[in-house]
Amino acid sequence: MNDALTVTRLLTRKNALNQTRVETFQLPLPLKDGEVLLKIGRVAITTNNITYAAFGDVMQYWDFFPVQDPDWGHMPVWGFADVVVSTVPGVAVGERFYGYFPIASHIRMQAERVSKRGFVDGAEHRLTLNSAYNHYTRCTEDPAYSVANESYQAIVRPLFITSFMCADFLQDNSFFGAHQVVVSSASSKTAYGTAFCLHGKYDVKLVGLTSRRNREFVESLGCYHQVVTYEEMGAIDSKQPTLYLDFSGDESLRAKVHHDFGDALVYDCFAGSTQNTEFLRKTDLPGPEPRFYFAPTQIRKRNADWGHEVVNQRFNEAQLRFIERVSASDKPWMKIAESHGYAETQQLIADMHGGRIDPRMGHVVVFD
Repeated sequence: MNDALTVTRLLTRKNALNQTRVETFQLPLPLKDGEVLLKIGRVAITTNNITYAAFGDVMQYWDFFPVQDPDWGHMPVWGFADVVVSTVPGVAVGERFYGYFPIASHIRMQAERVSKRGFVDGAEHRLTLNSAYNHYTRCTEDPAYSVANESYQAIVRPLFITSFMCADFLQDNSFFGAHQVVVSSASSKTAYGTAFCLHGKYDVKLVGLTSRRNREFVESLGCYHQVVTYEEMGAIDSKQPTLYLDFSGDESLRAKVHHDFGDALVYDCFAGSTQNTEFLRKTDLPGPEPRFYFAPTQIRKRNADWGHEVVNQRFNEAQLRFIERVSASDKPWMKIAESHGYAETQQLIADMHGGRIDPRMGHVVVFD
């Protein structure tokens, strides 16, 4: 190999998430002992990634893959990469791993705690960051992995862990006394993944809030008991004890929910945002203070309650059921759309940020 490798990467402007740029830099070679070099092959781009960027500073998402320019950041994504160089026993060239990557051609990592399941990136700058994002799973040892479902796994797995644990968080807290759950951005994959986990299992009514454009799609899912548009919120029974599950981050919508439901609103659970980069700023709304839901917190709780292996088993079983449902040949909830290269990725991110994405589509970017 030469003394350096040209790495291509896509950066996002922190204060304008629809603006991106492509740049190259020289990665010094050879690697140091303990390092591996992976070539990134297939990643998913979803509104979840826009949420990572929206909370990049507050939640330290920008810190996983740091860049020198303070106005730009490296948006994290989930997907697959292949080892092309390794100095680490137990991590072989040619192995494929699933995990948390930048949008780039390659990544160098410090592979530590190598096991049958995979390894942890022990790079110094990641030691203080949330450990849930630092583990890389060996595909040959992943019971949830299949080559045929790679695109679905790249899209669904990081979203569905949020959905699965959010549903668990709500039922673990007896829905905070609510008789109905009102879900904003009901067409989003994380929202309907949560509804999928809850529907038919608990004595609680699931109400999906969506746009006029997406109403037909949300109704077709069959995982909400009632679907209303934002303009029709008056059709929801505002006297029932209600939990607001917010996937939109729309402050005006949150205010309307708080004022319309009044004392009947028992809990406001903020689960993510594609638009709002403010971190639940104070708005002096009546009713309960909005609370941010963070999946890793519930994962840690369940790891303590059930043990890591049981958590993984339950999640993998539920994830498989969800993938089977969204990819069903007769009536799929999701179809895969592939983008290739950086120009198409830039357009996809701009469309994603601008809300110009068909909810029926799941988007992956292929660099192989």
